Amino acid sequence: MKRTLVGLSDQDFQALDTLSDVKRVSRAQLIRQAVSEYLERLKPESATDGAFGLWAQKNEDGLAYQQRLREEW
Repeated sequence: MKRTLVGLSDQDFQALDTLSDVKRVSRAQLIRQAVSEYLERLKPESATDGAFGLWAQKNEDGLAYQQRLREEW
């Protein structure tokens, strides 16, 4: 585990202290949990998921779509 220094406003610091008392966990544990949840929420989609982003809205098989387009030639 690595350590870092982070500056917090007095208001945020007090809110963390209050929450840590209520939840009976350390301030550090709350911060670790908050950072983990934040990073999980903002994690970019994998390359595979993103590749099918536009096609996800189609209700047609990709091969059938390709064949239908080629028939127009």
